[in-house]
Amino acid sequence: MRALRILLVVTVVLAAVLVVVDRVAVHIAEGEAADRLKAAEDLARTPDVSIDGFPFLTQLADGTLDEVRVGIEDYEAGTGDGARTIRIADLSADLRGVDFSTDFGSAVAAEATGTATVAYGELLKAAASESGRVGPGVTARVVGLSDGGNGKIKVAVEAAVLGVELPEPVSVLSSVTVVDGDTVRVEADAVPEFGGVEIIESAVRRITDFEQGIDGLPGGIRLDEVRAAGNGVEITVKGSDVRLVG
Repeated sequence: MRALRILLVVTVVLAAVLVVVDRVAVHIAEGEAADRLKAAEDLARTPDVSIDGFPFLTQLADGTLDEVRVGIEDYEAGTGDGARTIRIADLSADLRGVDFSTDFGSAVAAEATGTATVAYGELLKAAASESGRVGPGVTARVVGLSDGGNGKIKVAVEAAVLGVELPEPVSVLSSVTVVDGDTVRVEADAVPEFGGVEIIESAVRRITDFEQGIDGLPGGIRLDEVRAAGNGVEITVKGSDVRLVG
């Protein structure tokens, strides 16, 4: 009986030691993976990397991680024209089936899903900032974007009639969609009225409707769906055979 108790104690102690070793190993691996990703994507900040699944050492021996979560703040994405970048406030991705080399010099995920948040101020840069003629004696320009509720964007349009600015911007509810996996499109549900004066719909839409390219995301992940939210547009992203490093 005494030998059995000793065996049980030893077993429990060894199990606890293995758990500690496993957690230490995963912590070291997360730090190494974060450093590699930061260098590969030329990030200003070190990303958050979390390796899920237990035990980690078994996954390490197999060379495939079940699930890895990555979080990046203030990611500078491309806009498709090469002229400027667009800042993504928060980019998070859930990566599954990640094959990696022992030194984390390469890592490829079988599939990835995630979210990206673009602030309204960033998206506003794609809208018409200069006044344009929308009718006889009427000019207009977009001056603000905000959450319009139910997934819509509220576009604030400043207008002037015969050189006199209207007292308040006109609000337009707009739908926001993803086009071709790399572009966010904003389109007014209906053209606004400016003090009851005659306007040209096509001219107004050149002001209210606009597109913003977003590309160059880590590993080639692409835009999937988008909706307006409180602090900006929330975009779901996805990809397959996503190469994070190497």
